[in-house]
Amino acid sequence: MFRSILRRPLRSALVAATALTLGVSALQAAEPGDVVAKVGDAEITEADIAFAAQDLGQELRRFPPAQWRTILIDVLVDMKLLAGAARAAGIDKEPDFARQVAFLEMQALRNAYIAREIDAGITEAELKAAYDTEFAGFEGDEEISARHILVASKDEAAELIKKLDEGADFAELATAHSSDGSAAGGGDLGYFTRGQMVPEFEAAAFALAAGEHSKEPVESQFGWHVIKVEDKRQQAAPSFEEVEAGLRQKLIRDIYTKRIGELKAETPVEILAKDAPAEGDAPAAAQ
Repeated sequence: MFRSILRRPLRSALVAATALTLGVSALQAAEPGDVVAKVGDAEITEADIAFAAQDLGQELRRFPPAQWRTILIDVLVDMKLLAGAARAAGIDKEPDFARQVAFLEMQALRNAYIAREIDAGITEAELKAAYDTEFAGFEGDEEISARHILVASKDEAAELIKKLDEGADFAELATAHSSDGSAAGGGDLGYFTRGQMVPEFEAAAFALAAGEHSKEPVESQFGWHVIKVEDKRQQAAPSFEEVEAGLRQKLIRDIYTKRIGELKAETPVEILAKDAPAEGDAPAAAQ
C-alpha cells in the first residue's frame, strides 16, 4: 500500500522497473529523459515506461516478460493519443477534471511522503530491534517428527506392532506394508504440530515419547495406523529474513500513525459534511 517508485531516485527506479522486469536491453537506456518514442510532438521517455510498469505490474504478469516493454510502449502511445484528443475536446479545462487532477496529485504526494520520509528512513538496526522485541521469550508450539504405517485391518496393524517389539526396523516395515504415500520414505511424515493431523492420529502420536512406537493399533477414517515418534521439540522462532517484510510494514504503520497524529495536532481539521448527501444531491462529478 505504502510502496511507491517515488521512494528512490528515478534512475534507480528505472533499473528496478525496467531493467529487471523488461529485459537487459533497458540497461542500455536507463536515463529518465531518454526518448523511446514520439507521438506527434509529444515524447515517451524511459521515465514514462518505468511509471507505467509500476502502475500496470499485475496486468503485465499475464504476458511473457519478453513482451512487457512492447506492451508498455503501446499503452503509452495510446495514452498520449487519447490525452491529446481529450485536450482538443476541452476536457482538461472542465472543473470536474481539474478536481480529479488535484485529487491524484494529493494522492501521489501522500505516497511520495510515506515512501521517502517514512519507509526509506527505516534502518536495518530498527528492524532487528523490532524483531528482538517481537520474539523475545518466544515459545513455539510443540511439534513432533513421526513415521507411520497405514494398513487396512486391525489385525495387520497388531502383527506389525509385534514385529516392532521384536526389533524390526520401522522404516523397512513401512516401505513394505504401508498403503500411504509416505511408504516410499519409510513412513516419514516430517514435523507437525497439533491440529495438522486427524484427531485420533494426533492424540496417539503426541502421547508417545521420542523413540517410542504405538503399542496398540490406532484407527482413523483412513484405516489402521502404527505410529513411531522420532523427535519432539518446540518450534523455533521464525528467522529475521522470514519476517522482515512484515516487521517493516508494522513499523511503517506505527510511524505513519504517529506522524498523522502530529500533523492533526498542528493543523485544524473541521468535518463540515459527515453525512452523505441526500438522494438527488450527489456531487456533479459522481453523476
